[in-house]
Amino acid sequence: MIEAVDILAFGAHPDDVEIGMGGTIAKHTSEGYKVAICDLTEAEMSSNGTVETRRQEAAEASLVLGLSYRSTLRLPDRGLTGAADQIEAIVTEIRRLRPRLVFAPYWSDRHPDHVSCSRLIEEAVFNAKLRNYLPSLSPVHVEQLYFYYINDSNEVSLITDISGHMDTKIKSLQAYRSQFAPPEQGEDRVQTPLTDRYIQRVEARDMLLGQTRGWAYAEGFAIKRPHTVTLF
Repeated sequence: MIEAVDILAFGAHPDDVEIGMGGTIAKHTSEGYKVAICDLTEAEMSSNGTVETRRQEAAEASLVLGLSYRSTLRLPDRGLTGAADQIEAIVTEIRRLRPRLVFAPYWSDRHPDHVSCSRLIEEAVFNAKLRNYLPSLSPVHVEQLYFYYINDSNEVSLITDISGHMDTKIKSLQAYRSQFAPPEQGEDRVQTPLTDRYIQRVEARDMLLGQTRGWAYAEGFAIKRPHTVTLF
């Protein structure tokens, strides 16, 4: 039986979560929190890499980040339609792992799969608490749903200081060599925006956000429900 986790982060593809919140994950795992990632697809439509390659890269990134668990639902890449069976698969994962906090991609993004993933997770978090939905599994009430940024950073509601964990985040991204390393001559890979200094651009984005609070690096998040605090 899988132990309950503190944080469950969903991505449409392996590497989405690492791009958006790899530093925040590393910060929490280093403090003993249990963190899991669930990839909705195996990124089988990616221009570079194979499904097996991405599995190996995701496993390496998971070790770098110190994850307690990682899973793949194997929903169709470029086919996240919001069908009932897709929602059920995500709700089942939430109820298996029983997280306190759930993270999903920000709801506005230039990649349609990221937008679809955001919508699917929001619906699944709502359904997960309904006693009469999939009654064979105990309902789970997630304390808060946070949205992380992959390609853009709009309307940032919260930021976390990842200054001490940026190196770990970069190492987790470097595990995805098929996506981010420039193609070499004779290699069966093509040039894409991801192979053109993408990791450096992510680092620059996190540095600029960190500077807003005087930190070296930060990651940003958005929320739709009020964030509760006990002290100011």
